[in-house]
Amino acid sequence: LLGEDGVEELLAQTINVAVELKLIKPQELSRVIVDSTVQEKAIAHPTDSRLLETARIKLVEAAKGAGIALKQTFAKEGEQLSRQAGRFAHARQFKRMRRAIKRQRTIVGRLAREIDRKASAIGQAVREALDEVLGKAQRIGAQSAQRKAIDGQPKLYAWHAPEVDCISKGKARRPYEFGVKVGIASTF
Repeated sequence: LLGEDGVEELLAQTINVAVELKLIKPQELSRVIVDSTVQEKAIAHPTDSRLLETARIKLVEAAKGAGIALKQTFAKEGEQLSRQAGRFAHARQFKRMRRAIKRQRTIVGRLAREIDRKASAIGQAVREALDEVLGKAQRIGAQSAQRKAIDGQPKLYAWHAPEVDCISKGKARRPYEFGVKVGIASTF
């Protein structure tokens, strides 16, 4: 919300107050240590199946909120496919799992196209309200199980936190973390 300039101003004011209150001596600020790490975000592990089910739910909610009547919401089938994909993955039946995920992609694509058609027929204000939801749903539907970005657009790992990235840590216990890279500066 503050932007980069606002954060810099806030940091400068914090340092000035600390110097005025004699909590920090000015010469202590001549050398600083800068390090980077991962700030983990509160997201579930981003499986394709879970992301597609979330996209389906959010599309249906957005359509209802905009007053668009859908032919079908795929509620029962969507939940069933999500559970099936998890079961198939656990049982190491990957062909069946991929088939369930493919059907989920089809459902999300159908809903997105139907909402897109009906929103353009209703009006521009409704269309603008649905653009963000449609964009996220289409990104989730298009992204594959590959780790790399498609067409320069990063993968979406969480609906509510689009800034999250998959960061390789190289640890045996946890090779990947989902969050954002942060820099930490402290006095020497």
